[in-house]
Amino acid sequence: MIEDFGEQVDKGMDRAFWDLIKKKAKEKILFLPHAVRQMNRPERMITVEEIQKVIFEGEIIEDYPGDRRGHSCLILGLGNRGRPIHVVCAPKDEYLAIITAYVPNEEEWEKDFKTRKKK
Repeated sequence: MIEDFGEQVDKGMDRAFWDLIKKKAKEKILFLPHAVRQMNRPERMITVEEIQKVIFEGEIIEDYPGDRRGHSCLILGLGNRGRPIHVVCAPKDEYLAIITAYVPNEEEWEKDFKTRKKK
């Protein structure tokens, strides 16, 4: 795990929401078309296994309770060869929806890939 969950709770993350994400991911993961396009870009090639690893071993770095698609969040985790991966997902009644997934770049993110750079 990148960061102990206890620290996430201290940052205001909702433990019940995090548990729901993992529960739904165990039941079924649905990759939305945008996520599939982003994952399959030649410079990314993010695998399903990497997405699962991010979900189960990563940390929530941004929470979007008011998202029009339903409560969602941005998770940071490590993929193959330790590369950082961001996954935006939303738990639904019967599955976890993967909205997008990408390899964050240092032009937009601080070196920890948790903090957006100021514009």
